Amino acid sequence: MMNVFDNILDLIGSTPLVKLNTVTKEIPATVYAKLESFNPGHSTKDRIALHIIEAAERKGILKPGSTIVETTSGNTGFSIAMVGIIKGYRCILAVSDKTKPEKIAYLKALGAIVYICPASVLADDPRSYYEVAKRVAAETPDSIYINQYFNQLNPEAHYLSTGPEIWSQTKGKITHLFACCGTGGTLSGSAKFLKEQNPDIKVIGVDADGSILKTYHETGEIHPDEIHSYQIEGLGKNLIPGALLFEQIDEFVRVNDENAAHTTREIALKEGIMGGYTTGAVMQALKQYSEMYEFSKNDRVVLIFPDHGSRYITKVYNDEWMQSQGFMANDIQKDDEIFVTEFAE
Repeated sequence: MMNVFDNILDLIGSTPLVKLNTVTKEIPATVYAKLESFNPGHSTKDRIALHIIEAAERKGILKPGSTIVETTSGNTGFSIAMVGIIKGYRCILAVSDKTKPEKIAYLKALGAIVYICPASVLADDPRSYYEVAKRVAAETPDSIYINQYFNQLNPEAHYLSTGPEIWSQTKGKITHLFACCGTGGTLSGSAKFLKEQNPDIKVIGVDADGSILKTYHETGEIHPDEIHSYQIEGLGKNLIPGALLFEQIDEFVRVNDENAAHTTREIALKEGIMGGYTTGAVMQALKQYSEMYEFSKNDRVVLIFPDHGSRYITKVYNDEWMQSQGFMANDIQKDDEIFVTEFAE
């Protein structure tokens, strides 16, 4: 029976690859988007949530009634809560105060308990969402801490699923892979598989302006002076994630909030794809990379679009928010809005 499944978890993975036709018109390569929003939790994080939780089940660490604790910018939390509902686990999540209210409402709708922590503090500060999650896990009986930033099952999930899917979908013709780096699991796990098939594939990580990952990859050193607040959720870090396999990445491209925001909206307007903020970030990275690297018509580029834009309606897709950030003029004319005050025949 086609398209009949035992539960929603059976829908995780096998996401489509879609050719981009308009937003990439200045780039001679063929460019595809891997639409991870087609996962049931609407993001790539479904893959790691299911993989890590089922590994814990096989080891006997999790049993019905256990509690799962995690640090998240939103998407991993959605995925863990969704998997927990089906498998019978409680879910406690620590998020940063950059997380928009609609994301927190979504997490609570899935039954999660949510701790909101300041984003501006250092990773080892007891108020940071990393340290809060560790403390909650230690204080909660019969619980596990997923710890996606340092859990090697994170890249393994993508080594076993995302990478093979991309290789098969491109018939082995992929030449470049671009993906955002937060934990680094999506990019480095996929890259590890793809480079085993063809070591000449170029792997480009996307970092945020305000994050330390690009410079650390280039120098092996952390530069604290590079750290500052930024708006893109789930991209970049002020610590070095153990799940990020730097040796699988050829280079990083750093993007800023404003360019990524406008490119996110451009993708929606030109391709009809409502992606999240990091979708715009990865596309913006391709644009910047294309200014330094001359693509050919034989190149096959895959961009991993991590999640869905519905989680950013009051942020990057909202004119007032864009104006508040200085990304859009305050006197913008909304000619596309028509207000009907009365109707007459």
